[in-house]
Amino acid sequence: MQLPEFRAFPKMARLAREIIITEKLDGTNAQVFITEDGDLFAGSRTRWVTPQDDNYGFARWVEGRRDELLTLGPGQHFGEWWGKGVNRNYGLDERRFSLFNVRRWALHGTEPKTYPTLDPRITKTQDVLPPCCGLVPVLYEGPLSMHMVYYYIDLLSRSGSFAAPGFMNPEGVVVFHTAANVCFKKTIEKDEQPKGSKNEH
Repeated sequence: MQLPEFRAFPKMARLAREIIITEKLDGTNAQVFITEDGDLFAGSRTRWVTPQDDNYGFARWVEGRRDELLTLGPGQHFGEWWGKGVNRNYGLDERRFSLFNVRRWALHGTEPKTYPTLDPRITKTQDVLPPCCGLVPVLYEGPLSMHMVYYYIDLLSRSGSFAAPGFMNPEGVVVFHTAANVCFKKTIEKDEQPKGSKNEH
């Protein structure tokens, strides 16, 4: 009898590790995919998009910034495509692409920092984003703390968006657990409501 392929139980991450809290932007999920050969593709959360079959103009935007975006390097680069005409609008006259991987990237014009990896013996230096891209705003980076999660939910509800100052109806936060490499979200409104329920917009 041939033995089935053995799959080991995955290692468990320790809960009391560092988290990164960022503002959750209410646009549409987007990605730029770059092959090793330098081919460039645009995608939404669920499909590839083209200028002819687009998602709020993201593929057309990618096509027009090909040379800049190729400096991101090979791989999948996930972010939020947000602003004018996309969900909350944020009072903007344009749309923006803000990447999620805040540890890897330094904003254009800022000094790159070093950051730890899952192997405590290894650190990496941030790459610099092309000017056409932004990052989701980092609100907190430190030990796991639900107090800090609720603090920033309250701050956003009272002070408005960090991504678009003056916009007073932000969505919430994303909490990235660095050891587990998992993201969780908490919204200001309807956080207890199951996703896809009738009253959710």
